[in-house]
Amino acid sequence: MIKNEAAYQKAQEKLKQDKDFIAREKMRFKEMGLNDEQIDMAIEPLISFHEQLKEEVEYYERIKRGSFNPIYKFTDIGKSLIAFRIYINMSQSDLARKLGVSDAQVSRDERNEYYGATAEKIEAVMSAMGMKATINIEVVAG
Repeated sequence: MIKNEAAYQKAQEKLKQDKDFIAREKMRFKEMGLNDEQIDMAIEPLISFHEQLKEEVEYYERIKRGSFNPIYKFTDIGKSLIAFRIYINMSQSDLARKLGVSDAQVSRDERNEYYGATAEKIEAVMSAMGMKATINIEVVAG
């Protein structure tokens, strides 16, 4: 997950480099005498990584615009906290200062997408970012 503007810029540049590299590899394989099917198989992993990075860039762009995915599982809360921090343009350092913890602690928490965080920690992070949650519990048929 892209968590800051610097990583976003690097990802944008990597996408451009990957696109050029894939095109060069296609040509190289063609010059080696591989047919289209063989070329497609050979570059499939490159395209897969490229598409994954492209999805991360698109997700970052969506959250910068304030377009968030709904949370359907409590385990998704961490990703949403990170997305909201990015949206409000708060750095990890700013969040750490507001929480009274080290930058490294916030970095670790975000790297793990707050997995295993207590409800109290989640509430403290939300409060530091000016967030509140509304939980809707529904019965699932079946």
